[in-house]
Amino acid sequence: MEPIISFKNFGFKYKTQSSPTLFDINLDIYPGQKVLILGASGSGKSTLCNCINGLIPFSFEGEITGSLTVAGKETKKSSIFELSKDVGTVLQDSDAQFVGLSVGEDIAFAMENICMPRSEMEPLVMKNASLVGMQDFIDHVPFELSGGQKQKVAIAGVFANDVRVLIFDEPLAALDPQMGMTAVSLIDDLAKDDERTILIIEHRLEDVLYRPVDRIILMGGGRIVADMTPDDLLKSTLLKEHGIREPLYITAMKYAGCSLEGNKNLCSLEDLEFSPENENKLKAFFTSDYKPLPENQNEPIIEFDHVSFSYDGKQKVLSDIDFTIRKGERIAIIGKNGAGKSTAAKLLCGLIRPSEGEIRLGGKDIRPLTVKEIGERVSYVMQNPNQMLVKDIIKDEVGLALQIRGRSAEEIKNMTEKVLKACNLFKMRNWPVDAISYGQKKRVTVASMMALEPEILVLDEPTAGQDFRSYTDIMNFVNALNEEYGITILFITHDMHLAIENTERAIVFADGQLIAADRVCSVLANEQVIARASLKQTSLYRLALKLQLDPESTIERFISYEAVMKGGEIDE
Repeated sequence: MEPIISFKNFGFKYKTQSSPTLFDINLDIYPGQKVLILGASGSGKSTLCNCINGLIPFSFEGEITGSLTVAGKETKKSSIFELSKDVGTVLQDSDAQFVGLSVGEDIAFAMENICMPRSEMEPLVMKNASLVGMQDFIDHVPFELSGGQKQKVAIAGVFANDVRVLIFDEPLAALDPQMGMTAVSLIDDLAKDDERTILIIEHRLEDVLYRPVDRIILMGGGRIVADMTPDDLLKSTLLKEHGIREPLYITAMKYAGCSLEGNKNLCSLEDLEFSPENENKLKAFFTSDYKPLPENQNEPIIEFDHVSFSYDGKQKVLSDIDFTIRKGERIAIIGKNGAGKSTAAKLLCGLIRPSEGEIRLGGKDIRPLTVKEIGERVSYVMQNPNQMLVKDIIKDEVGLALQIRGRSAEEIKNMTEKVLKACNLFKMRNWPVDAISYGQKKRVTVASMMALEPEILVLDEPTAGQDFRSYTDIMNFVNALNEEYGITILFITHDMHLAIENTERAIVFADGQLIAADRVCSVLANEQVIARASLKQTSLYRLALKLQLDPESTIERFISYEAVMKGGEIDE
């Protein structure tokens, strides 16, 4: 069989850079294969795929060496239009992909390009919108949707493309967990066509492995580090060496002293067959004695007292929200897209004001306070970095808030360098903001707010678009702010890994209502809460059921052990 994609001694150097981004790529991908291209930020995985779809060299100029053919065409001698007949792409930054004035128009764009009759087009648009849960938003303007809703529309837009290669560039970045599972399933359905080749660019390995892939191409330093099956990759040390997070159940197995050899179907927890020795070790680990995490007993710093809010004065976006957050807590604010999480954060920041009820900051009603006065105590990092960036150079962006507040040049320099290093951006401090990736822009906005060392730091989807190494750097710095200065941290997130590893409690929204405010282990073990909030059961929960153990105590035991591993105060 002839490969559909073939790299031969391929290399690429961007016009603006002094050294190549891709080196000596030799890779054949065949029709019908489903391939995960895995790698940390800067590994070259997105550049590799942009070479396949023609964005390189036609939109991003540079020097190509060697050969790349797609469907028999040498890409450097083709055009984007010619390659688009064979290759379709869902971009990570959905805003960059929209062309229609409504959701329906955007989904129909590819159909219009092939002059499909309107009578055939309309039912197909509705069908594709329904597949991703956007059938009720057909007339909405794409740019007014949430990040997750935008991603759904972008995915729906490629369903109409009758192309031989489909590329998904971090398709899970802005989706809630259940919709992420749906997206992975939809991609898997598309892959069942033996003639269609699927390429998925991701660093969220566990989420992608919700459905099987044929091969994993691991990128590192612009080279192909590995080309192997998922099972073989999980058994190797390559994930840790290249900054990729392994599945939680694999981490649990290692904590319990299990060998990864001698287990069948390691990449699928549902199909995994433990050796008797490993099963016994896991049960012994999860049923051993442990000391629960202590509860925060500090005074309240944030109080929502029966708060309701409506944008139009008619329909409530939040209804009778009542919770308390104590000083120094680390809280996960979770729920599906559109549940009310970001609206609650805007209320806390004073950007909007309650229709009913009262919000207290340090025991005082925030209604008399201006946005600037609240902003001195509460810093908010938005989900979309493009909505926050105003300066041209990275270090200037990070230091801007300090400059506005009249800090000395020496103080600005020291704090800027500190957070740039913590967020793994110091080497790029003099780079133009426009020259960095979406994920790197996220890190810049996090760094700019962390530089202020506020009383309360609200991070809206801080891990979206971040590889594990960058995520770890950011979380280490945020947790240091929490431990050293008592800063209260609120993570608005879909990332259950983040909740398990970095927070004590979870506040859960669904359809504008508060449905849970409890310990993370209790929330993630509650099937009704998980279902209502469009979350997904973590692999720790599924591991507990597989071992016939109690899910809540299993998750709590894992959290307690991680606290020990990180040098916490909990003793085994």
